[in-house]
Amino acid sequence: MSSPIVFYDIPGKHPKYNAWSPNTWKTRYALAFKGLPFKTEYVEYPDIEALCKKIGAKPTDTKKDGSPHYTFPVIYDPNTKTVVEDSLNIARYLDKTYPDTPRLFPDNTHVLQNAFLAASGSAVMMPLFTVVILATCNNLNPRSEEYFRRTREVSFSKALEDFVPAGEEGAKRWKEVEEGFDKIASWFTDSDQSGPFVMGNIPSYADVDLASRLIWAKVVLGEDSEGWGKIKQWSGGRWEQHLKLMEKYENLA
Repeated sequence: MSSPIVFYDIPGKHPKYNAWSPNTWKTRYALAFKGLPFKTEYVEYPDIEALCKKIGAKPTDTKKDGSPHYTFPVIYDPNTKTVVEDSLNIARYLDKTYPDTPRLFPDNTHVLQNAFLAASGSAVMMPLFTVVILATCNNLNPRSEEYFRRTREVSFSKALEDFVPAGEEGAKRWKEVEEGFDKIASWFTDSDQSGPFVMGNIPSYADVDLASRLIWAKVVLGEDSEGWGKIKQWSGGRWEQHLKLMEKYENLA
């Protein structure tokens, strides 16, 4: 490998973590885990579609009106002249293209890891999304903040402030987030494995996925916030410890 991979990400306003998106963090962790040199090009939300079309990145979804939806993460690998979109596709590409680096999906683990990704996402993603979406919007730079708010409010048919639960409903939603994380924690404690990772002592893409959700909450809520204070104490402190174990892969290049 002679040239660094170009990694496209969305900037935020956090003084330390310019990166914030859980989806792009999956790729950031993956690149660092594999020890592959890369450089980040930050792109504001309103400019993502034009950039993707320019470099030949495919849409990853369809909007309500049927038009293509372009999202990050996206990478351009100058060594193979390849553009790849979507965090899971990127992880698989990196394993296939650079097999002599640490594997995100060790042999014969794809099915089990995919099952874990689906189950863990179902357990925590939507409840977590609802309690951090406003903080996510507030963490963005002005052009991205306006775009994010406008497009999400059209999608939800309500203001973001009305989408985020408050009072008793807010407490209920936070309880759902906690129960989701406790459910995932039980998968670890109900097993006989001795290591802290999904596969025991060896980190894998499943751990990248978990860490990406956690660092998203940590960055947008704030390290000293009440919300992050709750999360890092749940499940006997497992989630704060998980992020600490993954710190070595927090490459902000």
